[in-house]
Amino acid sequence: MHLADGVLSIPVAGAAYAAAGAMLIYSARGIKEEEVPKVSLMTGGFFAISLISIPVGPSSIHPIMGGLLGIILGRRAPLAFFVGLLLQAILFQHGGLTTLVANTVMLALPALLVYKLFYSMNRGSVFIKGALAGGLAIVGVVIILVFILFLSDQRFGEGFFSVINFLILGHIPLALVEGVMTGFALQLLYRVRPGLLGEGSIFEG
Repeated sequence: MHLADGVLSIPVAGAAYAAAGAMLIYSARGIKEEEVPKVSLMTGGFFAISLISIPVGPSSIHPIMGGLLGIILGRRAPLAFFVGLLLQAILFQHGGLTTLVANTVMLALPALLVYKLFYSMNRGSVFIKGALAGGLAIVGVVIILVFILFLSDQRFGEGFFSVINFLILGHIPLALVEGVMTGFALQLLYRVRPGLLGEGSIFEG
């Protein structure tokens, strides 16, 4: 899911900069000092786990735990993704600096949406809701990824063995695995550290 430098067309890259700028301003607005350690902890976790990468065409398949970050951090999730992706691009050349904001939008937007979904579901166990949120976060990332690639160059979607088809097929097992992992992680947190699961709306404030 790391888009490399040179993949995006100039108009798509420009639109991504505008979207990411608005998202990061919204995410950082009103942040409190006591929130910083939690954001830093989740940033470190994302940074480490998403270094596991399998290249697929111009992108890659790797765990991101976007649903978990979204549910725990809420509106602060874009900050964690941006910092983690920036460090990966600088230190390990994962992704690129010109596609940094596109990668941020691609991961952060689904995380924000599943956060809203998770806390809007009144019925069901924490595991079921977490598993659903974790899987849907990956589905959301893939939808945005396919949309960005197709807008940049329609050749990414040409033919049965196209880059887009490989990315979709490759992310199906990842969505299932991340769903289960997110469900178990949230179930454990709910039992031992329920304070980490703050309810609310991403649109508040």
